[in-house]
Amino acid sequence: MRKELRSLFAMLLLAVPMVAALANSPAARPQEEKKQRSEAKYREKLAKEVRHQLVMLPWYSVFDNLAYKVEGDKVILYGQVSRPTLKSDAEAAVKSIEGVASVVNNIEVLPLSPMDDQIRRAVYRAIYGDPAISRYGFQAVPSIHIIVKNGNVTLEGVVDNETDKNLANLRASAVPNVFSVTNNLVVAGDGK
Repeated sequence: MRKELRSLFAMLLLAVPMVAALANSPAARPQEEKKQRSEAKYREKLAKEVRHQLVMLPWYSVFDNLAYKVEGDKVILYGQVSRPTLKSDAEAAVKSIEGVASVVNNIEVLPLSPMDDQIRRAVYRAIYGDPAISRYGFQAVPSIHIIVKNGNVTLEGVVDNETDKNLANLRASAVPNVFSVTNNLVVAGDGK
């Protein structure tokens, strides 16, 4: 019995280096690459579902900016919202997605201010009333978001070209009672 155990032990000692060599062989690499590709596809699918859930929120508007980051099965939400309930609605919607284990909600609720509401409406009319850039307003959620905090305007979103970006900035800057304009608009195709 001892001889059999010794021979079995000797075979195991010889087999371990061979198994390790096989795991690092070129034949094992395609499985690892396939696993990485499937994980990348899963993360991409999860990110699309998070975006879909956020865009489908009933009170999400041109005056809100919701952004997210997917890290494995954790989703980090950030941005600014004009309605306090939108922050909790966004978190609840993302938590309900299959595959999301946790949600970190870093969304800022903008202060409630009648003056900021007036500026929001005036900037909206100035930007989307301009015939050259009004086409951005014909979507369910317009691509130029207007964030107003204490009289300071931030433009977020995506435009087709640099001219539209500059024109939106000029229109927002011309609105009375606006202290400053931060133009964070991204030109599609620039890769920024």
